[in-house]
Amino acid sequence: MGAQKVIRFGVIGCGLMGREFASAIGRWMHLSNPKARPSIIAVCDTNPDLMDWFTGNLGSVAQTTTDYRDLLANPEIDAIYCAVPHVLHAQLYVDIIRAGKHLLGEKPFGMDLAQNTAIAAALAENPAVFVRCSSEMPFYPGAQKVINLARSGEMGDIIEVEAGFLHSSDIDPYKVINWKRMEAVNGAYGCMGDLGMHVLHVPLRLGWRPKTVHAQLSKLVRKRPDGKGQMVDCTTWDNATISAQVETDGGHFPMVLKTWRIAPGEANTWYIRVLGMRKSAFFTTKSPRQWQRMDYTAGGAQAWSTEDLGYDSVFPTLTGKIFEFGFTDAIQQMWAAFIDELCGGDANGFACATPDEAGAHHAVLTAALTSGRENRVVQVDYAG
Repeated sequence: MGAQKVIRFGVIGCGLMGREFASAIGRWMHLSNPKARPSIIAVCDTNPDLMDWFTGNLGSVAQTTTDYRDLLANPEIDAIYCAVPHVLHAQLYVDIIRAGKHLLGEKPFGMDLAQNTAIAAALAENPAVFVRCSSEMPFYPGAQKVINLARSGEMGDIIEVEAGFLHSSDIDPYKVINWKRMEAVNGAYGCMGDLGMHVLHVPLRLGWRPKTVHAQLSKLVRKRPDGKGQMVDCTTWDNATISAQVETDGGHFPMVLKTWRIAPGEANTWYIRVLGMRKSAFFTTKSPRQWQRMDYTAGGAQAWSTEDLGYDSVFPTLTGKIFEFGFTDAIQQMWAAFIDELCGGDANGFACATPDEAGAHHAVLTAALTSGRENRVVQVDYAG
């Protein structure tokens, strides 16, 4: 066997998720026979101190810079992972694509619909560039069970779908404000921009595109300390509950989407529930090694069953099937899917969120923003 192909990465934005990527690379031998191996050879951040972690832990880093254009000019770099505040997405993502670098970008893939449209236009002009959007939660084994059952057609007519991502990180009103609470940097979507791609990735992949939405948007903490002794305005939405209608060949069904940053008792909970006339299914990261399903026959019992799954991942690993799957595994599986597709594979049947899906999620969030502001049902415009 010859040497494994190496995909050379630059990282723009050296915060938490950049470090998670580096950690996933450090455990790359955990995967069974991947098509290629990523290597971080360059990092960029406007805060030079954040780059020290990468240079101290990765012997592969040969370039550090505070100007992302230096990475785009580096011919040794094949691909970029970009994790920066939402307001920067349009400029950086467009420049990355035009530089011919493959890209995995953080959600929401543009601060708003206009930014996302600009990114899509750049990609249309550079079709050889491979681009995907970050969304790791559907790679949990239990989530895959729900997805595969829904894909099978065995659930019958869909009664309702509910999907959500719930945080409690902002329930403390004295938590110092950060950029995600500032509309000028985070965008008008607020919590929907932070969490919407996570919540919509699976429904959109299954073809469940909302036709109309009615959103309830909440600002629960209106001022926060700035860390300098003053209280300043929070200008983004904390929680959003979106009631959507999805059309099918035989009718329609309701779908509820929740993006909450103030959810009491929820540290970091992603979930998907699909109720059907013949079968139903549910998964939540609160019970990461289990999923629930219900099979119903006319006149029979209606009883949920719970199955322990163990470690049954999209991309095989050396971990024994009896062990548990966690967040860092989901991150690595997402990256394995990105690398596999980049190298000509099919991501073992479940790809990272696509630019088209990111665009569709912007259409939903834009309609939800209008709905929440005006308290009315709004039709979703997927044409932009």
